[in-house]
Amino acid sequence: MNRAALRRRCLSFPGSSETFPFAPETSVFKVADKVFAISRLGQHPLQVSLKCEPLLAEQLREAHAAVRPGYHLNKRHWNTVTIDGSLSDRLLQEMIEDSYDLVVSQLSRSRRRALGWRIET
Repeated sequence: MNRAALRRRCLSFPGSSETFPFAPETSVFKVADKVFAISRLGQHPLQVSLKCEPLLAEQLREAHAAVRPGYHLNKRHWNTVTIDGSLSDRLLQEMIEDSYDLVVSQLSRSRRRALGWRIET
């Protein structure tokens, strides 16, 4: 996955947006004003920080050297992933989607509905 593919993936979800609150080179991807991914897209090697369920975050870190605790983030809930070719594009895409889903799942029912989420009863 390259930086263009990473940006496309992050912006492919309903309601997602890219902002630059920290610096022009740091992309912050949000849904409903909540962050789900952060990346300096011009950095080499490319890295992205993603929100993650705490237990899964630990499992991913143990299984993959490219996955580390979130850089300058809550290390319990965030992983920083180095995109160096050691992880499949499919796994990276799933991690990005999981981060988005985790953020959306914490939104109000009306916001989830507005994003097209099926609301469980």
